[in-house]
Amino acid sequence: MKRYPAGSIGEILHAATDRLNQQGIDTARLDARVLMSHVLGKDPAWIIGHADEPITEGVKQRFEALASRREAYEPVAYLTGMREFWSLPFHVTPETLIPRPDTETLVAAALEVFKDGPPARILDLGTGCGCILLSLLSEWSEAQGTGVDIAKPSIAVAGINAAALDMAERAEFFAGDWQLALPADDAEYDLIVANPPYISEPEMADLPADVADFEPHRALAAGADGLDAYRRMAPALAELLRPGGFFLGEIGMKQADTATAILADAGLTVMEIQADAAGRPRCVVARSPIP
Repeated sequence: MKRYPAGSIGEILHAATDRLNQQGIDTARLDARVLMSHVLGKDPAWIIGHADEPITEGVKQRFEALASRREAYEPVAYLTGMREFWSLPFHVTPETLIPRPDTETLVAAALEVFKDGPPARILDLGTGCGCILLSLLSEWSEAQGTGVDIAKPSIAVAGINAAALDMAERAEFFAGDWQLALPADDAEYDLIVANPPYISEPEMADLPADVADFEPHRALAAGADGLDAYRRMAPALAELLRPGGFFLGEIGMKQADTATAILADAGLTVMEIQADAAGRPRCVVARSPIP
């Protein structure tokens, strides 16, 4: 293994990677590189190509502080304040769930459903940092979107992301409990999307430390079978959707049958269950009745 000069980027990265490995962090090398990239304000490719270069004591101290927090399993996205989703940069905080690649399944499914023409109005229930809604708006330049989240800090983060992505004029956000946050005279939507809490009580007990100790439990936990959030929002979907409108929601890998039954009881027809990149059931696609 190459030996790097004392005080160089490479030496400091190597030492941090060893410490993260000792904590059982599978992504130790990548995490250390991302944190170094963040404190230096350089992209990861630059870091690799300049590993022999020295860094100042101030930069080293900032890096070591972040690496120590990562050793305690704090997620990298919270340490840098940023996470990429659908090839877009999203600001995140401990008040928001960290966007995950699995959720991109929902965005891809929506694009497929509306391949013949985009929806005019989109509603995102449990919007968090706004990643689903804003990713869809980035694909459909004429669409308008509304995001709802029970946490006011999450709504603030979603607004920051909308402004940063130049979508503030097409996206509005409301804080409140599911559909109850919407204005009383709100019209129907062509598409409703949701990544609601869907982790069951037994699964919550088995979550890794970086999720269980740092991410907001309100965005994760959903009762004994993980579908309490679906039971709460499903009755309103038929009223919020225009006739023939679509609902797309993220689900856990063992929830397809029960989620289908919940949506059917609410008057929607489940068209299909989309799998994620690993082949696991991930997105339920349902439609409201057509008179």
